[in-house]
Amino acid sequence: MDLQTQVLSALALYGVPAVFGILVCSSTGLPLPGSFLLIVAGSFVAQGEMDFWALIAAGIGGAVIGDHIGYGLGRVGGRGVLDWSARLLASEARTQQAENAMRRWGGVSVFLTRWLLSPVGPWINLISGITGYSLPHFSFWDVAGETVWVFLYVWLGMIFSYQLDTLNSMLGDLTWVALGIVVVIGLGWKLVQMYRE
Repeated sequence: MDLQTQVLSALALYGVPAVFGILVCSSTGLPLPGSFLLIVAGSFVAQGEMDFWALIAAGIGGAVIGDHIGYGLGRVGGRGVLDWSARLLASEARTQQAENAMRRWGGVSVFLTRWLLSPVGPWINLISGITGYSLPHFSFWDVAGETVWVFLYVWLGMIFSYQLDTLNSMLGDLTWVALGIVVVIGLGWKLVQMYRE
């Protein structure tokens, strides 16, 4: 049984509490399909099988708690936790992307990696903790970004309730396109700065 099927089974069996638990784990850094889960849960709302506001509260709450666990792990464990996690999940490239984004954009990178560049999000959490980024600022940007993410993906699931597979693959492609655009903009900005010097 693949991971998406297991997530669907948990959602069908436990409903909103499954959303909360899976998003805590996903936001902490475990490779679980959080965006797919929210899309499917949105479809359940559209079919009258799940309460919209309970889903929104569980989604935002679970994601924010998971993000703060990641922040805390980085704060307490330091660079060793980051390196260990990157090796364990074979994500050294994402770690480097997250470090570059955090150095360059600070809180905006926390916000954007909640909903637009979500594969880098757990690494931003660790790096925010490691670098001692202000917890109140991290929390502000985190809650704002997770609120956008949960509402957006639940809403998409409600709208495209009967076309979930197509929507899921389309959004996966969109994430990589957005990441490429951000990298190109960052490189362009760097070139402009170098030219001015």
